[in-house]
Amino acid sequence: MEMLYGNWLVLPVLFPIFGGLMAARIHTLGARRTVVSTILILQILLVLPAAIYDTPPYTMLHLAPGLRIVLQGDALGRFFAALICIIWFAVAFFAYEYMNHEGHRERFFGFYLMTLGALMGICFAGNLVTLYLFYELMTLCSVPLVLHIGTKKAFEAAYRYLAFSVAGAGLGLLGLFMLQGYCTTDLFTPGGVLNSSLATGDRQWLLCVFLVMAVGFGCKAGMFPLHAWLPIAHPVAPAPASAVLSGLITKMGVFAIIRVVYYLYGWDFLSGTWVQRTVLILSLVTVLMGSTLALREDTLKKRLAYSTVSQVSYVIFGLMLLTPAALEGAIFQVVFHAIGKNALFMATGAIIYKTHLTQVSQMRGVGTVYGITMWCFALASLSLIGIPPTGGFVAKWMLARGALEAGLGPVSYVGIGVLMLSALLTACYLLPIITSAFFPGKGFDRSQIVKQQDTWLMWITLCFLTASVVILGMYPGLLSPAVEDILAPLFG
Repeated sequence: MEMLYGNWLVLPVLFPIFGGLMAARIHTLGARRTVVSTILILQILLVLPAAIYDTPPYTMLHLAPGLRIVLQGDALGRFFAALICIIWFAVAFFAYEYMNHEGHRERFFGFYLMTLGALMGICFAGNLVTLYLFYELMTLCSVPLVLHIGTKKAFEAAYRYLAFSVAGAGLGLLGLFMLQGYCTTDLFTPGGVLNSSLATGDRQWLLCVFLVMAVGFGCKAGMFPLHAWLPIAHPVAPAPASAVLSGLITKMGVFAIIRVVYYLYGWDFLSGTWVQRTVLILSLVTVLMGSTLALREDTLKKRLAYSTVSQVSYVIFGLMLLTPAALEGAIFQVVFHAIGKNALFMATGAIIYKTHLTQVSQMRGVGTVYGITMWCFALASLSLIGIPPTGGFVAKWMLARGALEAGLGPVSYVGIGVLMLSALLTACYLLPIITSAFFPGKGFDRSQIVKQQDTWLMWITLCFLTASVVILGMYPGLLSPAVEDILAPLFG
């Protein structure tokens, strides 16, 4: 039976990788769309069994004594895998139309699918070795998405993305080496796997190792001080690539930190320590810094990239509070930021595709011509700000409640204040875009906005994601059972 479940877990990982290799060799537009759509639909069907049932650890490959690649389906992994597959499928439909003006479509969709396979490997990784290997594979597969347009700026951004990602993952690998001998098993286990007798004697050393790992994996999440790659990579990548980079690939840094905190160390080992406060402070610095830099940026995609720097660190703040309510808020923030930021980047991409306007200062009157696109942009923006009834309000409310319950004194209250200030700054850098787009003022000539026919492949994806962030915000209980399955073994 273990072999059966193990073989099944291999499929969601390898199927999109081999599918990407095949898609990269299909040069006919219609055939490529059919193949990519079929692969993504089958991928969702492959993930469903793992998303419903826990699966025991399956050793895929022995690399050396004590070093193995293990796949395991648990509540956390299947939650992230399901979220990624659904959004990945939606973004692909948008990309079918958008990539018509970018060129090299077969290469894009090839690496797009291979990156999905790497993400599935991270989600279903049963130990830190497996997570690290697929983490690096994710970076290597997503680099071509960043440099896709082939300009000098694109190559410079891709090199920076690669350098930061490899350096961050290297810090995670260093932590893996340092933890050898302190763990009772190499498997991710709810509550942690540290040997209590050994860990007590070297507590300060292990806390330093954790800080190194948190900073390393925090790089992919855009956390200060290894955040500089993110606002450089997003503006040069095609909009569909920017969407998944910002909305989903950054969450793999968060995912890795959750694994280290709750499945290797155990939250009780870190609770009340100097390293908990240090990472909380780093996350709050990132939240405030990202919002401030976004407010000053005129390039629309770069403004959204700085927004991601800020918004993803909300998640790190929540998970490092080490309480059930805060972790619940962090997971909800993962979902609603993933949906909302994908919608924002695709709405921005649709505007660029139709009008070739790229600056915030050029958005005047766009909403009077492209109403559906800008309405989707507006509703997704409200979610990022945290205005009801959107999902962002639910997540930020839970994070604030979790901060109070954590009882960390000044850190808790300063954290709530920073979140509120960041929400105000988010409103300042997003709402003027919307008001300018819909209310250009007297004397505005609509003819200066290039009018093209709306494409259903674009707006149906935008409407789906926008509707999701509103409906799930109104009925967050739809996600609660899955989130409770994650929390129960961690705090039970």
